[in-house]
Amino acid sequence: MKKIRKAIIPAAGFDTNFLPATKAMPKEMLPIIDKPTIQYVVEEAIESGIEDIIIVTSGGNHAIEDHFDFIQKHDILEIYSNVEINFVRQNEPKGLGNAVWTARKFIGDEPFAVLLGDVIIKSGEPCLKQLINIYEKMMTSIIGVKSISENETNKFGIIDPLQKIDLLYKVRSFVEKPSLGAQPSNLAIMGRYILTPEIFTFLNEQQTEGGEYIELTDAINKLNEIQRVYSYEFNGKSYEVSTKQSYINTIIEFALQRDELRENIISFMEMKIEEMQVSQK
Repeated sequence: MKKIRKAIIPAAGFDTNFLPATKAMPKEMLPIIDKPTIQYVVEEAIESGIEDIIIVTSGGNHAIEDHFDFIQKHDILEIYSNVEINFVRQNEPKGLGNAVWTARKFIGDEPFAVLLGDVIIKSGEPCLKQLINIYEKMMTSIIGVKSISENETNKFGIIDPLQKIDLLYKVRSFVEKPSLGAQPSNLAIMGRYILTPEIFTFLNEQQTEGGEYIELTDAINKLNEIQRVYSYEFNGKSYEVSTKQSYINTIIEFALQRDELRENIISFMEMKIEEMQVSQK
């Protein structure tokens, strides 16, 4: 059995939602209080037993490289002592599938993990470790999913479940951002994947076809036709740092979870609510 040792963290997308802040800094470096978003993701990978991480970045932006270079060389953080963090550039903004394909030489013929750099998942046991545990039983690709409200299903990859066994789903198909009302379920792909190297066959096909945007979900759907791909409804809560609203919500919730901040945050919020109510009278 090949162990899951390697992980790809795509962090190359150009996000207009946070301009001008992301003009010179990727959104994955936006801080959640005092830690960049992507650092939470990297630490989840390490805590799940990953030994080698490759972060896919975009050209002309060194913020992520500089951050982790400083941690590995200067910060005394024991968690980083047994992991290698490397970087590769995505030459064109051609989507998540292209970002994963860009790291193919780093992966070789091993099964591997993918963690989206703008999705934080808080859980007792790390989300990725939960997926690895399932992979070690099933020996095939595992996609992390979570139930979401039906009015948000057009924003995510959605699974069409065929059979459920506890929290594990056999999947009929994977659909990228279906139209509202046409979604096959409300189980959304939440930025955590265990993939077998055969996925690169289908990503290579999309590269050859020369499409402008290469969807990882489409490649997973094709992989599922030749090799069963399962979905697992992991335990934990996901926080997407993809819109201003989700980013603000994440900061507030993380602040309320910290003992040294909670009381002052609650007092401040109560005061602002009271001020708004007075001003509306």
